[in-house]
Amino acid sequence: MSDTTRTAMLIGGTGQIGSAVARRLAADGWSVLVAHRGEHHGDTELSELDVTSIRLDRDDTDALIERARGHDLVLDTVAYEPRHGEQLARLAGEVGSLVVISTGSVYTGRDGGYLDIVTGPDDFPDYPVPLRETDPTVDNAERTYSPLKAALERTLLAVDDLPVSILRPGAVYGPFSPALREWYFIKRALDGRDRVVLSDDGANRFSTSSTVNIAELVALCADQPGKRVLNAVDTDDLSVADIAGAVYRALDRDLEVVAFPGPPVDGVGSTPWTVGHPLLLSMAGAAVEVGYRQQVHYEEAVAAAVDWAVREVKAAELRQEDWTAAFPGLAKRAEADRWFDYAAEDAFVAAR
Repeated sequence: MSDTTRTAMLIGGTGQIGSAVARRLAADGWSVLVAHRGEHHGDTELSELDVTSIRLDRDDTDALIERARGHDLVLDTVAYEPRHGEQLARLAGEVGSLVVISTGSVYTGRDGGYLDIVTGPDDFPDYPVPLRETDPTVDNAERTYSPLKAALERTLLAVDDLPVSILRPGAVYGPFSPALREWYFIKRALDGRDRVVLSDDGANRFSTSSTVNIAELVALCADQPGKRVLNAVDTDDLSVADIAGAVYRALDRDLEVVAFPGPPVDGVGSTPWTVGHPLLLSMAGAAVEVGYRQQVHYEEAVAAAVDWAVREVKAAELRQEDWTAAFPGLAKRAEADRWFDYAAEDAFVAAR
């Protein structure tokens, strides 16, 4: 490694975003240190690049700061709440750049609502379209996902001498995702279902975020340290029907979309992208601030995610396990939200 080689430490580096960023930076000549809890194996092909993996408990603040100090870039993919911001604040003056992954769900609608408190289509936030970084975010003491992420952002932005870029993705997808929304359609295709039923005429729109595109934005922020908040989504502006079609094409399967107006009926027609109003984030800020340009479109990027998911399921089958062992978090969500209630879908279509 030369004296001019830039160094990066990725906290939570074996997840979907960390794996993509590690690959992107290593390809650009960075020396990358991936810190993780050991729960995910990540991208095994990274061993061929200048990428080193270590086990680290992020709750051990002294160990975290000691390993992070002196790096040109520290990326935190798993910071969740203000105390994590307080940890990272100790890196002020100690790192070249800090990038922290937040979420697009911090935004509030025109009525002050936000995703965590949605009970159905009737109380879904009516967001500005598109959402910009200057739009209001949730600000209360609730200890749920969006308020905690918003409080994390405020904690970091209040620290002097801390060049932190906060990124707000939407529906993230890519290889190594333990919560790949696209499994909703992948499994249907693998099960021989050539028809999907979608509410709202299949027109729901919820900004997607390819990990490849997020990695590009991380790299640009590392090249241009500063204090900023940026959206981190694809610019494709796809409907849920478009997403279904892209997934089926990635599997070389034909698809019939059966769409009906109005909200889901007893769960039929609901998907992980079903929203009562469009949830679309603008990328104009990233283009102006750091010169961001989208690297891949959804059609191309999702094909890699689909291929990875299928390989993971096949590996599970070789171990005499099913897909629920490969994706336990997805299995719980699918059961709770009745993702694969094919009988209900067939009955609904038959009754039309």
